[in-house]
Amino acid sequence: MAPVTRSDRKPEEQPSPSLDPLFRLLGDDLSRVNRLIVERMHSPVALIPQLAGHIVAAGGKRLRPMLTLASARLCGYRGEDHLALAAAVEFIHTATLLHDDVVDSSDLRRGRDTANAVWGNKPAVLVGDFLFARSFQLMVAVGSLRILEILSHAAAVIAEGEVHQLITANDTTTTEAAYLEVIEAKTAALFAAASRIGAVVADRPREEEGALERFGRNLGIAYQLVDDMLDFSARQSELGKTVGDDFRDGKITLPIVIAFARGDAEERAFWRRTLENGEQGPDDLARAVRLIERHGALAETLARARVYAANAAEALAPFPDGPLRQALEESAAFATERGF
Repeated sequence: MAPVTRSDRKPEEQPSPSLDPLFRLLGDDLSRVNRLIVERMHSPVALIPQLAGHIVAAGGKRLRPMLTLASARLCGYRGEDHLALAAAVEFIHTATLLHDDVVDSSDLRRGRDTANAVWGNKPAVLVGDFLFARSFQLMVAVGSLRILEILSHAAAVIAEGEVHQLITANDTTTTEAAYLEVIEAKTAALFAAASRIGAVVADRPREEEGALERFGRNLGIAYQLVDDMLDFSARQSELGKTVGDDFRDGKITLPIVIAFARGDAEERAFWRRTLENGEQGPDDLARAVRLIERHGALAETLARARVYAANAAEALAPFPDGPLRQALEESAAFATERGF
């Protein structure tokens, strides 16, 4: 009997998409990046490495720095500057997490107490500033003005996205287009920049830069769409934060945009009371989940995410097929299948 190939398997036999192939291919580089992160967190001010180490040690998938490592290798880079750039990307991401948790008054991040819950808001904000500064020191050491331009622009766009989200919070008239603007800025911008700089450090043509930028941007949008969906559907142990946080904070995400648009007058009054007025009772989250499910908003959000994930995989077409490209394509599939 002929061996069963991946394409021949029945759907139930298909293995779930995973980041494991990417981890295996990048293991040595990622270990060196982790050591560099620990080294650059050092400060004679003891609270800085203590607080920064708390959020870094909380884990996370290191997906953004892995995108830098993978894109550089995909472009044939053989130097070591991609290690410093990957660490810079992780510091930017970690700094934004510290600041976001303060803004959102979050108590849980990746299943652990947030830094602001342990040490307070002021230290969390200031250590976030320290990590931003460290990221720029790493960029400057690489010596590429183009990379500095790309990452500094991404950092500015992320901040703009967070402010935009703050403005649209509690506004049930938020459109899908406005929502997408927010997540393109606050999430996809760093995915895109992290991927793009791999081509820049490898001195590859602008076409390859653009392809990797499109890959990262589409991957980032897919990732955030699924995050927003999981806020209403995941178990807390899988989500790594408190389920329903977005609802309690009045954030207008795509599941809510869809449910609001498809709801009747009574349902819209519910959304206005709970999100615009912030009047939430103990049973309101459960009702929000029922309304979102009734109107197919979770399935619709997941379907949109899968389109972006497919676009991300297609963006890699200019690169030769091989284990690394396949692992990046699988990372796009993983973005939409995690948490189930």
